[in-house]
Amino acid sequence: MNGLVLAFLGDFGDAIDFIFHKRESTLGNIQIGGPDELLHLAWTHLLVSGAGIAVACVISIPIGLWLGHIGRGEFAAITVSNIGRAIPTLALLAFFIAYIGLGFKNVALVLTLLAIPPILTNTYVGVRQVDRDSVDAARGQGMTATQIVTRVELPLAISSIFAGIRISAVNVVATATIAPLANVKTLGYPIINGNVYGDAGRLGAAILVALLALLVGLILTMVQRAVTPAGLKVQGGAQRRSKFSISRRLGGQPT
Repeated sequence: MNGLVLAFLGDFGDAIDFIFHKRESTLGNIQIGGPDELLHLAWTHLLVSGAGIAVACVISIPIGLWLGHIGRGEFAAITVSNIGRAIPTLALLAFFIAYIGLGFKNVALVLTLLAIPPILTNTYVGVRQVDRDSVDAARGQGMTATQIVTRVELPLAISSIFAGIRISAVNVVATATIAPLANVKTLGYPIINGNVYGDAGRLGAAILVALLALLVGLILTMVQRAVTPAGLKVQGGAQRRSKFSISRRLGGQPT
């Protein structure tokens, strides 16, 4: 057991060294690793991930707002979400390689399809959870459907929408490691080309992908809190305090 722990710590230390220092590849003759190469791979990783998420937002948010506003399409939204989770990403990549070819557009399209389901579902659910009295009051003041969506439903659903974007972003950043299969060099390149980068390169790149996903999730969580209307924050805090009080009276632990 101690031997396994020491071996793991040794591999982990070697992976950290790969991140910060260049070394000769396992095949020799070329230098791999170090900040210069990994920063370039990380930039491409973020670029293709950002493109997929941005396009997914442009497609999903308007559709989710419209379906949520009219109160229809719940089955469609849930079905799209389930299908999106069921289709293997590698199968999509291979399919688009056959019809689109290799390159950035292929990978961005695959990541877009991966990002759409959580954003669409959370947008729809967020709008449907908006207090109907608020919507009726806005309609009674003479607001048009567009004004109700943009001035009432969207601000009140923004927290749920950003939660969907955060989920999609973390999934996309983690999945962009497959991009080298379509000739787009991301942080997945050392992972896929283990014969050149070795175990240290694979583990080092995997560590960077995990850190990148955590960083993206943290940033979007902060943005989500920043854009959530103050009234919803107060309401959420009151609900948590009420839940805690009830739990204390019942002698249980707050969840």
